[in-house]
Amino acid sequence: MSDTVARTKVDGGEFAVLCVGGFLLSIAYGVTFLIPMLVGQRGGNEALAGLIISAATISTVIIVIFSGHIADAIGSARAVAISGLFLAASGLGFATVSAAGLSLMTVGFVLGIGWGTFYALGPILVAAITESEHRIRFFALLSGSMMSGIGAGPIIGRIVTGWSLPIETAFAFAFLASLVGGALYFLLHVRLTSAGKILPHVNKISFATACRVIASRAIYSIAMVGVGGAIFGGLSSFQTSYAKAHGFDYALFFIGFMSAAILSRLFAAGYVVKKDPFYSLLVLTSLTLASILLFLLVTSSQLVYLGAAAMLGVGYGLTYSVINGLAANEAPTGLMPQSLLLFSLSYFIGVFGFPLIAGNLIVSSGIQAMLHVLLLLAVVNVAIVLFRIVYRARNG
Repeated sequence: MSDTVARTKVDGGEFAVLCVGGFLLSIAYGVTFLIPMLVGQRGGNEALAGLIISAATISTVIIVIFSGHIADAIGSARAVAISGLFLAASGLGFATVSAAGLSLMTVGFVLGIGWGTFYALGPILVAAITESEHRIRFFALLSGSMMSGIGAGPIIGRIVTGWSLPIETAFAFAFLASLVGGALYFLLHVRLTSAGKILPHVNKISFATACRVIASRAIYSIAMVGVGGAIFGGLSSFQTSYAKAHGFDYALFFIGFMSAAILSRLFAAGYVVKKDPFYSLLVLTSLTLASILLFLLVTSSQLVYLGAAAMLGVGYGLTYSVINGLAANEAPTGLMPQSLLLFSLSYFIGVFGFPLIAGNLIVSSGIQAMLHVLLLLAVVNVAIVLFRIVYRARNG
């Protein structure tokens, strides 16, 4: 029986469990930014690392398409709890598999199943327990918790290597965190079910419903999150390579990015959601563009490196929160869950698919070539926002 909850006032305890569990599960994805280091120690390069990361694309596309069916069959919270087992298995696999080829690609495939399920169904749970006018705020809080976990992953890697422990220790930590996070979501499932917060089965996505969503205004946010995912995936997955090339400590990037992303969600999201979302997006996407320019042009200052990461955290982080809310609110009537599933699918194609391109670019043309491509992608998102502003001004 589905445990998708009714749209009543959000319960603080339920939402806290959702966020803490989300933080713990997100560590499993965060440690994948250490894969270039892991592969490098085993004789591989960035191209192989990109291939391993992109192996998750296949499984995430499949799981996102069917995640609504799974949620309707067993409940969203219970499905996320099970995804914790897959994330735990991926952490254990990265920690213990000694080969750097097909075996690690298989582990990447398993990662995609776990991360895809959680990432697709987490926002649906939030949307189900909040009213439309509050969704952007609660999406920001959930995504802030997830971003904290994602950012914590590589920082854990920096700490364990600083203690002269093998990098595999970080993946072992992610294994344990995923088990605890999954257990929390199972407790959430029990709590929601016992409270009788049940809705009919409405999460499934079909070709017809997908076409209706694509034909709606939600498509702009769905496109933007795919582009943004590619930017985030490229910068984060190969940040260890970028930092090594320029003599930086990669932990600075994740500290700056994570701190800015969290603080902006806690203290700025409430202000941003009260403003015109299009003008807010224009400022935020411009910040993302400016941060990539700094990564590209200023390569000798640790302080600028930290500042560029913080700019990215604010720009990308709040952009995601705003367009996540727009994807829900601009969806056709009755198709909000399907819109969010397509939103997640687009994100995954960008965040897992682009590293395959980026890895080969780095090997063939250097890290700067990848940054030039990311700059073009950032321009695309700014252009989408400008188009929406102009279109609205002309058509009302």
